[in-house]
Amino acid sequence: MKINRIVMASGMALLLLVLAACSGTDSGGAAGDTVTLKLAHTGSETHQYQIAAEKFKELVEEKTDGSIEVEIHGNSTLGSEASAVEQVMDGSIEMTTVSADSSFANTVPEMNVFGLPYLFEDRDHVYRTLDGDIGQELLDLTESQNMKGLGYWEVGFRHITNSTKEITTPEDVKGLQIRVQPSPVWESHMKAIGASPTPVDFNELYSAMDQGVVDGQENPLPTIDSMKFYEVQKYVSLTSHTYSPAIVVMNNDVWNGLDEEQQTAVQEAVDETTTYHREALAEKEEEILKTLEENDVIITEPDREAFREATKDVKNEVKEVPADLIERIENN
Repeated sequence: MKINRIVMASGMALLLLVLAACSGTDSGGAAGDTVTLKLAHTGSETHQYQIAAEKFKELVEEKTDGSIEVEIHGNSTLGSEASAVEQVMDGSIEMTTVSADSSFANTVPEMNVFGLPYLFEDRDHVYRTLDGDIGQELLDLTESQNMKGLGYWEVGFRHITNSTKEITTPEDVKGLQIRVQPSPVWESHMKAIGASPTPVDFNELYSAMDQGVVDGQENPLPTIDSMKFYEVQKYVSLTSHTYSPAIVVMNNDVWNGLDEEQQTAVQEAVDETTTYHREALAEKEEEILKTLEENDVIITEPDREAFREATKDVKNEVKEVPADLIERIENN
């Protein structure tokens, strides 16, 4: 009898150990588990993506009392933007934030709209569009690709940089090899001003400029600063030719696996991060211009009307973007 009691006690102890092991962390969202969300991006530790990702992590973990944990994987450690999008679609990673008009536009073609030159008048026009019906409709298009569009963080208004000369008119760009994002709109955009568009993955861009593979690139000031492009690009032309939002997407199956309270917390965290991000980056722009000047970068104010005129027909060449979408944004 004594032996039987010992055997029974040992069996119960083993069963408890197995049950404990089964109740650990699981990104599948089973009841009682901690959900782990891997959020991948291609930016540096000071890039816009990272700034937003850190705020989102703070907010969502606070709102869920730790039932959701966020792992941030920056610096392209989980692959390029195209790879990150593919992995979100197939569920290999849970979330990513990427420039909407980058390779993401090859998955959701309507996102090419953000590469159309001078579509937006100013930031107010941008935010009215993103925060309204049009922005939501574009987010909804991701569902057909097994993604949940959660919102837009900031990349910003884009400017042209190069290592060769000052740029004040489209004539100055002619013949330059300019790195572009791998989507159709950017081919048309750069050809319209006489540049030679050259697709290069973002994580390879610094070295491509350093080695002379391309003469220049175009990105917002916070990107130029955070990626230290000014070390290999001595001319910045403040063209403000397009605005890029950083779309935030989650694997749809992961989203559906969250309970209602968790979904609400995630959405609120994305929205609050959007507000925080816009304000934080707006405050940094003057500081960034000073940093560029301190690094002997020559900054020019170009003839934007000349650039606008040179690129006015690009919207007619990009068949991936419905004409009525362009018209709605222009009149928004």
